Amino acid sequence: MSDAEWAVVRPLLPVPGWLRGRGGQLEVYCHRAILDAIRYLVDNGTKWRAIPADFPPWDRVYACFRRWRDHGLVREFHDRLRRRVREQAGRDPEPSAGVIDSQSVKADAVVGHDSRGFDGGKLLNGRKRHVVVDTLGLLLGVLVTSADIGDRAAAHALLARVAAAHHRLALVWADGGYTGSLVEYCLAALALVLAIVKRSDDVRGFVVLPKRWIVKRFIAHLMRSRRLVRDFERSTGSAEAVVYWSATMLMTRRLAQPRPSRV
Repeated sequence: MSDAEWAVVRPLLPVPGWLRGRGGQLEVYCHRAILDAIRYLVDNGTKWRAIPADFPPWDRVYACFRRWRDHGLVREFHDRLRRRVREQAGRDPEPSAGVIDSQSVKADAVVGHDSRGFDGGKLLNGRKRHVVVDTLGLLLGVLVTSADIGDRAAAHALLARVAAAHHRLALVWADGGYTGSLVEYCLAALALVLAIVKRSDDVRGFVVLPKRWIVKRFIAHLMRSRRLVRDFERSTGSAEAVVYWSATMLMTRRLAQPRPSRV
């Protein structure tokens, strides 16, 4: 993490309980060193025990990762960064539109049979990441399931979660895999308009589809993190946390870039 990125990240970090006067032990290792270790693992795909000796001990790094995962702190930290990016872009901190899609990935041998399945469409045994992003391509929500779970079934839970967290959200674009009763459910239960963007039958070869390319670009970013090229996490909660960590890396780099001066 560069000095410019740390300057962005530091004021947005969750405050430890001992600094709020709520008791607890003082932390031994610097937050920056812990975050650097987690970012290194996500970006390079190493094992926890193989984290370089330049970082704090791997068990202390994993303990922080697990604590942030279990208490929702990584999502809180991510959401603060997202609001900052949207404000910097001149947008309202809370989005009013989003895009949903899914990605199937192979699962490592450590993934148990209870959270993995076979995707008949992709001919792939593993897990599926269901994501919703805003119109800037910033993550709004993620749900990791076994690969045999259909897009519409997972979207029921994911869209309900996203709609509860973002009250301004009124429109979500999706592909043809989300048609059917899901459209009526979103309108009646969540007050969301689910707009289906379909590919024309007359088009040959690759073509960029309106709005859908936004979420495809985010999924492409995830594949640049080696920890996410394949699902190595034993639990779906850890798999979702790694997606959030990858998204935070994208946003911190974006916020740390020098803004061009206006003449």
